[in-house]
Amino acid sequence: MTAQVATGPDVQATVEEQLVKSRHRVKTYGEVLTPRHMVDRMLDLVQKDLECVDRTFLEPAAGDGNFLVAILQRKLAAIERSYPYEEWPEASLFALASIYGIELLEDNHKDAKLLILSTFLRFHEEREVPCGPRTNLYRSAAFLIDTNVVRGNTLTGRDWRGREIQFSWWRRVEGSPGVVQREPFAFSSLREGAIDFNVYPDYEACRIDKVHEQGRSNG
Repeated sequence: MTAQVATGPDVQATVEEQLVKSRHRVKTYGEVLTPRHMVDRMLDLVQKDLECVDRTFLEPAAGDGNFLVAILQRKLAAIERSYPYEEWPEASLFALASIYGIELLEDNHKDAKLLILSTFLRFHEEREVPCGPRTNLYRSAAFLIDTNVVRGNTLTGRDWRGREIQFSWWRRVEGSPGVVQREPFAFSSLREGAIDFNVYPDYEACRIDKVHEQGRSNG
């Protein structure tokens, strides 16, 4: 069953207004959410990188998604400026595939994924690009978010189940526009300086808007 996602501006505003959720969370987890104006100022420093659809970003303490959403919004704005209308769905999925996050707390993790998806869908809805729950665009977007934004502990490299955090690299297939090769790897291998692509099962290359057909994510 596909969940319905609210896409109005109130979804983002509600999340961003709350910088401290409770004293307990601040004391126990050091949780203080970054206000949007500070997020924007920090991202201004890497604006040229954000204009590259495939440039990868990882937020190791994703909170409820404020950095990830701001990154996505800037990538989508660059797509709107630089790509023809008919290429927006494909380019936006590649942009989404380049954004990763890790968040420890369950409610934050859920909020982050919801906010990222609603931001993605709102971009397309406002430009009359079909993105209903039954479309491949919606399903692949939801799948990429579930796979790339995981609930876990960056310091230990373990997910909420105690398993090693895994990500997937979504590599474009040269000579095949719109086709992606999924290559899973362990987050811990990033610290070792050599990504362990050969350790995990192989996936067949497929179109970026069909990645949801390859099976469940591990998020």
